[in-house]
Amino acid sequence: MPHFLSLADISAADLRSILDQAHAMKAARTGLPKGATDPGLNGEGPSLNGHTLAMIFEKSSTRTRFSFDMGMRQLGGTSITATSNDMQLGRGESVADTARVLSRFVDAVMIRSNAHRTITDFAENSDVPVINGLSDFNHPCQILADLMTIEERGTKLNGAVLSWIGDGNNVLASFVNAAPAFGYELRISSPDSYSLDPAIIQAAQDRQGKIVTDLSPQDAASGADALITDCWVSMGDTDKAERLKALTPYQIDASILGKAKQGAAFLHCLPAYRGQEMTAEVLEGEQSVVWDEAENRLHAQKAIVRWCLGV
Repeated sequence: MPHFLSLADISAADLRSILDQAHAMKAARTGLPKGATDPGLNGEGPSLNGHTLAMIFEKSSTRTRFSFDMGMRQLGGTSITATSNDMQLGRGESVADTARVLSRFVDAVMIRSNAHRTITDFAENSDVPVINGLSDFNHPCQILADLMTIEERGTKLNGAVLSWIGDGNNVLASFVNAAPAFGYELRISSPDSYSLDPAIIQAAQDRQGKIVTDLSPQDAASGADALITDCWVSMGDTDKAERLKALTPYQIDASILGKAKQGAAFLHCLPAYRGQEMTAEVLEGEQSVVWDEAENRLHAQKAIVRWCLGV
């Protein structure tokens, strides 16, 4: 079953194919109203006519919810959305039983979960593909949209230098997971108290991933093709004061951005908090691609759904 749970589990050839298809589908929609169905890459029309995606949200969402929903509409399919409070899953029914039931109703399931184990348990018991829309462990859909955005800037991923400055979180984990497949060098600058699990980094390095850790923000940014960060306090974090204190030296401002390669892209998966992880000047500046990045969630995820369903 072609589940989309972690970029570390998918071949480099398949990941490259998904990105190429995302670029092609975006280009094919030029000039169309957002609600219009896709013309199809070879004139075949919408590719998911008759298909339905179930979307389960344990965490609130803006980009994930709207992009998957609109993506299914553009592909000619439909979606059904529920929070855990809408389902028996939120009242004690097991994940396994829920997976078995939904497999009889829909063609694929996307889950945005608090715990990664919920997604893996669901996939183990599902007869249809399961897509990880975010977990506490990783965020693979976001990273494909990010890499798509970097390529749109004319940067070849193989040999590029991508620099992560800030919290060692689930988004960073997926950048680490993808490094062996795409051949970029990933530089990481995080405080010791909020650094990524070394086992995740080691696993990527064992697959020839180019990961450099324990850098200052200045060293990480030097000559980079892209600077990437994320919010310092996420849903469920209870240590806000400690996080702000530890991460304040990792703010991306004009001086840090100025150390990167000329024209380097600034990425942030949103929501963004101006004056914390980056200055307003950086977020709103000419090198910021965050709005393209947000849009590309739509195109990348359409390619992911098509890959999962084999169309």
